[in-house]
Amino acid sequence: MFSLVSWLPALPGLAWGWALLDVLLQGLVGACAVSVLCSLLKVYLYIQCLNNPKRQAEKEAIQAQRWVLEPLHVVVLTGVLALVGSRVAALVVLEFSLRAVSTVLSLGKGAHSSQLYLLCQYSLGCGVSCSLSFLLEGAPHGTCNLVLAAGLAGLLATYARRLAHHVCTLYELHSRARYCGVCILLLAAGHGIPRLLRNALAVTFAVADLAAVALINQDFLSTAEAVRFWTPLTICYTLLVIYMQGSPPRWPPRCHVLAEELRHSTGGWPVYQTVLVRMGGLFILLLTVGRWTDVLHVLVSLLGELWCLLRTGVMLEACRQQDFTQQSRLDRCSGSGSEEAS
Repeated sequence: MFSLVSWLPALPGLAWGWALLDVLLQGLVGACAVSVLCSLLKVYLYIQCLNNPKRQAEKEAIQAQRWVLEPLHVVVLTGVLALVGSRVAALVVLEFSLRAVSTVLSLGKGAHSSQLYLLCQYSLGCGVSCSLSFLLEGAPHGTCNLVLAAGLAGLLATYARRLAHHVCTLYELHSRARYCGVCILLLAAGHGIPRLLRNALAVTFAVADLAAVALINQDFLSTAEAVRFWTPLTICYTLLVIYMQGSPPRWPPRCHVLAEELRHSTGGWPVYQTVLVRMGGLFILLLTVGRWTDVLHVLVSLLGELWCLLRTGVMLEACRQQDFTQQSRLDRCSGSGSEEAS
């Protein structure tokens, strides 16, 4: 494979231009990864809502989303991920990984959080960008590799978006007629989409965490500097996770209706409050041990988080309903099991 840079003269601003192109391509790959995640989750949520007569309003809300805004979301998210520096992106990845592990461990046996798929959107984009930056650092043909990666990611995002559009428009008809291969496959194996997403996200964030630690440690010239940075960071992240994972109120089985009404009345504010607290803690931390560019990048990250959540507000509500239904089912099973044991 040839190197694009080797064919061009060595100009002072040329290296900066290629670096900007690399950053944009990394952001594009991350944005396409987020797009694939949202498209597959939309397919799963639509099928679940279609199979539940009580969730027809959510199904229609998912179906009514404007598909023409999907490319706009990818473009905006690409710009945000390109503006965020690798240092802040690495911190965002580490913070979310710690919080995700804490959330999974705090859930009951057999339960999983559907909201976590949507809450990880921006962190997923940062993780993919960090991984590419670390893996292609110093590569002689890094730009060519990023172009290939961006092309493959764009192809996957396009097909995933077409699949979501096909399901939201024709799945109800095709699943009854049984003559569409894609819809028949989803009818038989659509329930396995969350497992597929969990495995893919686990591998992605495992690689991203290693890349994030390596990228952060590159800025330190001595062990003492690294300790001065990692010590307050560890304390801040630990306190933040403890605050976010505060035990929610345990509703008795007869109070589930009241809990549902209270949850609907507050809307999605707890999710946005979580984002504000997370970014606020990171902002204060970097004011102490970071650089001024890191502080600006945290503000850009806040915009990226809010942009991802605002775009997926309908699916976020569907995920909350999905988690509430699952928790109610688990509570009923545990209650009936305790009664039989007594």
